[in-house]
Parts: sequence; structure tokens; C-alpha cells
Amino acid sequence: MQGQAVVVGVGESEYYKRGGSPETEFQLAIKAITRAAEDAGLELSEIDGLISYMDNRNDPLRMSAALGMKDLRWSATPWAGGGNNSSATVQLADAAVSAGHANYVVGFRALAQGQFYRLGSSFGGMQAAEGEYGWRHTYGLISPAQECALQTKRFMHDHGVSQEALCDISLACYANAQRNPRAVRYGSPLTREDYHSSRMIVDPFHLFDCCPENDGAAAIIVTTPERAKDLKGKPVPIIATSQGLGPNIGISSFQEKWFPGMFYGNVGETLWQRAGIKPSDVDVLQLYENFTGPVVMALCELGYCEPEEVEEFVSNGALEGPDAKLPFNTSGGNIGEAYIHGFEMINEAVRQIRGDSTCQASDVELSLAVGGPGYSPGSAVLFGQP
Repeated sequence: MQGQAVVVGVGESEYYKRGGSPETEFQLAIKAITRAAEDAGLELSEIDGLISYMDNRNDPLRMSAALGMKDLRWSATPWAGGGNNSSATVQLADAAVSAGHANYVVGFRALAQGQFYRLGSSFGGMQAAEGEYGWRHTYGLISPAQECALQTKRFMHDHGVSQEALCDISLACYANAQRNPRAVRYGSPLTREDYHSSRMIVDPFHLFDCCPENDGAAAIIVTTPERAKDLKGKPVPIIATSQGLGPNIGISSFQEKWFPGMFYGNVGETLWQRAGIKPSDVDVLQLYENFTGPVVMALCELGYCEPEEVEEFVSNGALEGPDAKLPFNTSGGNIGEAYIHGFEMINEAVRQIRGDSTCQASDVELSLAVGGPGYSPGSAVLFGQP
């Protein structure tokens, strides 16, 4: 399906600190979709597909009425955990359009953590637990921060990675956010001293290793290259997508074979094979960072460097700004721009191809967005030039 679907519009609501939105989650979703349609030059009534995350609270039947859709021909959610839904949502939109199930498919994510529960406080609240969660909760492992911290601490121990690597990732996100007026952290620069003096959340994560809690929504519109010719925006081809779940990961992510890790080996291998490229061919990377620690593991598993090389790979501003060695999370990412469960990073990956990012890298031919990490199946989407 390579190149058979294109993104023709991106949009987002304003982003707020948790509880700061004057609008409901549903209203935020409608605003983001409306702005994506305006960006594309498409009438809302022409949209005929809706895709969002597995735990989406916005009923597609109600949304179709609010948007004035003439027909809802396709609705779906990916079977993926946490932020892995971001790239997986694009993959489903790609599949729907390429197979002819729908003409104009919206992928979106909306969060109003002030209206509902705090997403990162526990795994969706305490409830009857099955599978992995049956023993995790028994031992008090009830939040993403705890799980990612355990993985990160072991990885740092095994491969000699220091706290400075985590700091460098956080600094890059904050520095890039200073170029982005949409970012919640815009106007709030971070120094290395600020980072190290911030309170510990769960070892090894300081405050600035953790993404904030935000209200907001982001959306894209996917169609075929032929239909895109009638729209105003620059079409951005979906070059390749992938999801991946290694053997037995679904039984327990704390097996010795997979611990520590972010479960991206299969995702990367599949993506590089489908696209016919290698990691170094990617010009700009949006890599999901609910916490900084998973980034160092994901970089290694995706093939950018070896574990013993990762600290040098991210150091000395290597990820900061449009002229970085590897332009990374150029809108600020989850940490710097806003935590919209990673979907704001899909929009940024598209903007890098269009050339209208607030932190625009030069001569971008390939732009990669990776969902997750740490929850499987993992997902990734690669965008390219028309």
C-alpha cells in the first residue's frame, strides 16, 4: 500500500494544562477535526471515516452528526496499548483509504484530563485485573511512571547509561518547544541545572523526565492521491507503516528475554523492510516520550545506535533544533508541546514534510513518527515527499 494514501490536512485545538480547557473533550475533538478539514480545503460533510484510540470516549455516531457527515462508511480503533495507538491510527486510515472502504478518513485523539480522570495516575483506575495486571497491581505497580522507571533503571545499569542521557532528551524537547507557540511549555525554557534540581518522581525520573498532563485534541485527514488533487493542501504520502508484537510479550513484558526494553525490534525491522531504507535515511524523528527513559531504549531497538553508544548519540545538543544531528520531537513532543497521547507528534511529522514546522529541518524527504513506547503492539508511520 506504499504511497496509495496521503495526509491532506492536519489540525489541533488549543493545548491546555490539565483542567484548563473551557471546552469538553468532545468539543476539543470537533475543533481539531474542523481545523484539519479547513487545512485540507475539505467540507466536513465529505468525511466518511473516523478512527481513534482504543479507549476513545467520543462516540463516532455522535461525532458524525456533529460534523454533518453524509455517511459514516468506516469506523475503527487499533488494538494497541497506550500511545502506540498514534501511528496505528494512521495505519488503519491508510488501510481504509487504500482498500476503498472510505474516501476521507479522520484520525484523531482528544483528551480532557480535567473533565475525566488523570490518564497517567494509574492504569485507568483500579478495577478487576487480568493477565499481567493481575500480578502487577498486587505488588503496587499501578502507573506507567513506575513501569517505565523499572525498565529504564535496569537498562542504565546494564549499559552504563548515566542520568545525563535522560537530561539531554528532556532539554531537547524543551528547547524545541520554545520555537512553537502552540506548545504548553512555550516561554518556559529548561536548563540542565533546573533539570537536576527538580524533585524525583520515581527513580530515575525527575519531574522534567515526565510528560505533563494536558487537555487538547489533534487530527489528520487521509485520502487517496487522486482525490488530493482537488484539495488545497500539499499531500503528504504515507510511505510505510508497521505494528509489531514479539513472541510472548503479551504474556508478560517482564520476562527476562524482553526486560528491559520497549518492544520495538519487530516494529523497526518491519518498517525498514517495507520502506526499503535504514534508520540513518530518516531526516527527522518524532519519538513518543511519555518519559525520557524509554527514548534511549527505543533509539537502540529501532537501530539508531547500540546501547553502549546511546549516551553519546543524544549528548551535546545532538537532538536539539532544526540543524541537529537527528532533528527530534521538533514541536516539543509530549514533554514540551503537549501530551495528546502522541497524536500531536503525527501532525508534526506531516508538517516536516510540508515544510511548515515551527522547527523546520532542511531538505526533509522522510519523516518518521513512532508511537508508544513500552506498550505493545508498537507502531510507526513513515511519511515522505509526493
